[in-house]
Amino acid sequence: MSSNTSAAADANGSQLKSILKKPKVRGVTIDRMGVQKPYFTSIEQQPITREHKPYSPKPSDTLLDAGTARATLAVSNESPNGTTDGDYAAKNQHRTVVQQHVTYWDRDHDNVIWPGDTYVGCRDYGWGIALSIVAALFINIGLSYPTAPGILPDPFFRIYVQNLYKAKHGSDSMTYDNQGRFRPQQFEDIFAKYDRGQKGGLDAGDVWIFWKEQRMVFDLFGWTACALEWIATYLLIWPDDGIMKKEDVRGIYDGSIFYKRAEETKAKRSKLALQSSTSPGLVARVKKLL
Repeated sequence: MSSNTSAAADANGSQLKSILKKPKVRGVTIDRMGVQKPYFTSIEQQPITREHKPYSPKPSDTLLDAGTARATLAVSNESPNGTTDGDYAAKNQHRTVVQQHVTYWDRDHDNVIWPGDTYVGCRDYGWGIALSIVAALFINIGLSYPTAPGILPDPFFRIYVQNLYKAKHGSDSMTYDNQGRFRPQQFEDIFAKYDRGQKGGLDAGDVWIFWKEQRMVFDLFGWTACALEWIATYLLIWPDDGIMKKEDVRGIYDGSIFYKRAEETKAKRSKLALQSSTSPGLVARVKKLL
């Protein structure tokens, strides 16, 4: 052990002893320096722990019990009550968050999602024909067998919403737990650790670092699934400034953003149709430019 490492270790030990002698204060910032709790979230001897610090609650934070998984609410420090627009959270208290994630595609609410349902849903929120076909194939083929009610695969590649928790894979953020609940701490950690510059979201470079560091050994399926999920997330959000905002990503988890994007696409198509009926020449020129 080098003299510098030994000195740092002694300093950590001295600081820890000092902390243990102090009264505990609820709600203070958990950080490397000046904490009131008997542990550290980073140490100098392991630089990566200083580069990617986990979410630590502040006295002003509105998110309570970040370490407790929510069965029906996808919450964040910005949205401690989940998605309240249109009473979305209130209307989905009979579904786990992972089930809410896919309810958008279950148009007839029979808890079964056919490949055709996935295709139509993708088209409705603005994806083209080719991309929607590819998405339907990947999504239904990937999720059908894990959610199938028996031991035999479903010949039509249907997804069974009731069993969606069984389709959880590794090498991701672990924001869903193994029963389909939403884990606020893990969600907040994504942005606390990988939002370089504290810009309120993730750009492609942030996601690349996140993906590399979340990979588990020999988990090829998880690596691939995680990469495809974040590519799909970027294509859906398609941020003008290249930054996927935190609340938009949260909307992916509870599925609320799919409805939002579908409504926006519907409004755009209606506007375009109206313009086409009044000025077909102008619309033709706009389409040509696009």
